[in-house]
Amino acid sequence: SNMAELCVRSVLVTGANRGLGLGFVQHFLRMPKPPQWIFAGCRDPKGQRAQELQNLASKHPNLVIIALEVANPASIKAAAAKVGEHLGGSGLNLLINNAGVITSKMLDAETLEDMMETYTTNTVGPLLMSQAFLPLLKKAAQGSPGSGLSCSKAAVVNISSIGGSIASCFGWE
Repeated sequence: SNMAELCVRSVLVTGANRGLGLGFVQHFLRMPKPPQWIFAGCRDPKGQRAQELQNLASKHPNLVIIALEVANPASIKAAAAKVGEHLGGSGLNLLINNAGVITSKMLDAETLEDMMETYTTNTVGPLLMSQAFLPLLKKAAQGSPGSGLSCSKAAVVNISSIGGSIASCFGWE
């Protein structure tokens, strides 16, 4: 079914300050029936790179910017608590794991630290996020009518840009 039929009461988008993440936030805001809550996760909510998000949040009371570093378990835990506060008794319908990092270095310049950070953010991050927000997702699923699986009940969506492609690996050529 298309996005117009999607009925989402609450959504969290990680890496929401630019690129695909920001695009998702803008799309949700423009929906005929926008979510009651749109949580926009980004590393530095008050920083220069989140300027566009800040502008949107000042116009849309349903948009809440959340400080979130997906490679940091303490940051994820704090974000889940903050989202839970805003939601009160209702759960989170949709978690969109979009945050990612990419370092394009030549093979001889690659480092263990960079590879670990990339893996932690892009691979372990979505797992930690899904675990931390699972109670809120379950709460939303239980509280929604109908049976079966649906983004309108509760769902986790893991997405990647072409930056995550193995087929078009640029950097080590």
